[in-house]
Amino acid sequence: MNSDQEQELVEQAKQHPEALAELYDRYFPRLYAYIRARTEQRQDAEDIVAETFVRVLAGLPHFQWRHNTSFAAWVFRIAHNLVSNFHRDRQRSGYTLALHILPEMQTSECTPDEALLHKETEHQLHQRLAVLSPRRREVITLKFFGALRNVEIASILDLDERTVATHLGRGIADLRRQYAEEISKSVSGDLL
Repeated sequence: MNSDQEQELVEQAKQHPEALAELYDRYFPRLYAYIRARTEQRQDAEDIVAETFVRVLAGLPHFQWRHNTSFAAWVFRIAHNLVSNFHRDRQRSGYTLALHILPEMQTSECTPDEALLHKETEHQLHQRLAVLSPRRREVITLKFFGALRNVEIASILDLDERTVATHLGRGIADLRRQYAEEISKSVSGDLL
């Protein structure tokens, strides 16, 4: 969907509930992936996604197209703020993220071996992302889980687009370095 089509759909959604359903269908997978990457518990991610859509619905009549800002950037800015509030509230209450607690697998869709491999891979990804600086972690999750363009990420985080590109490049380099170190340790461990 190009930006003109998206703008038309948003304008329709302001007037017609059926267009809201199309916006929901369009944004749910990307929002869920982004928020799920930022939270450990599936239920927390689902709650934040739901609250994001409640706020989108409430704010939709007031949404205005602005220069260099997309509807996606506005929606993800709401989600970003809710995720930030979620983590801030958890810190205040003494809650800490438990990287060993991973989402339940839909075992009916895959074999037990596939479910275990998926769980291991997700655990490793969460561990690697947790080591990154908060800004790099946020840029990477918006880019790869939210499927946003750098200009949209810049708008969400109030950063210059070049700064986003720098954080993205350095974050990916950090992840590659972590992966290379892990492989190196694994190979040297196998040789001993």
